[in-house]
Amino acid sequence: MAVSESPKFAADAMLGSLARKLRIFGFDTVYFREGPDSQLLALAKAEERVVLTSDRALVANARKRLVVALLIEGRDERERLASLEVAALKESLVLTQSISRCALCNKPLESLRRADVGSALPSGIVRRHRVYFRCPDCRKLYWKGGHWRKLRRLSSVLSRQ
Repeated sequence: MAVSESPKFAADAMLGSLARKLRIFGFDTVYFREGPDSQLLALAKAEERVVLTSDRALVANARKRLVVALLIEGRDERERLASLEVAALKESLVLTQSISRCALCNKPLESLRRADVGSALPSGIVRRHRVYFRCPDCRKLYWKGGHWRKLRRLSSVLSRQ
């Protein structure tokens, strides 16, 4: 991994909400919903991903298999992101936010203009916003709605480096 390149993640089943947020912040994050830990570790090793988990035993097992794993602690998203920041620093990982990814399928989003969304969204949303994003794979649309400010404040936890 290049020094300026942010790590790719594999979040375990306990961290689905964090996985979605990391995607929105631009981190390539696979959400491993089900399956044995050995399968998650094999995926992480094959794709050079960092395992994110709240399971101390999984972190220990990952280290035995020479897979980087970060222990994520905290009850809410802010605490978990702060925990990720600290754990990444300990492993000398640089967390560089990038182009947002689809919260559902992890593909980088493409920018759209108001004219591009046409009738795909309710007219009230189209009137209030100018910039939109679309996933090239699943076609889900995103825009900077009321939740945007909250997400920006939350992402600032990762911007202290």
